[in-house]
Amino acid sequence: MLHNYISGGNFCLYVVRMSRSRTSFLLDQYELAIDEIVAAWDGDLHSALRALMLANEQLEQRLERISAQLDDQLEDHPPKEFLTSRRGSLH
Repeated sequence: MLHNYISGGNFCLYVVRMSRSRTSFLLDQYELAIDEIVAAWDGDLHSALRALMLANEQLEQRLERISAQLDDQLEDHPPKEFLTSRRGSLH
């Protein structure tokens, strides 16, 4: 599993439970993707980063909408296990 985070202004990348070959493969794929994205913006890192941030914002908004829809559906039609555990806790 690949985790990354920003802490104190420093970008930190660490890998958990991954073989070295799998880690190297994934990092190589990221490098290729970064090169392609920057090339798509004619080498302009600022524009490439802006485009990635906008795409990420759109994905986050979409995820929030989907999550809200799922919450509404679960509220209207809770799974049977949820009903059973609720009934069990009431008695």
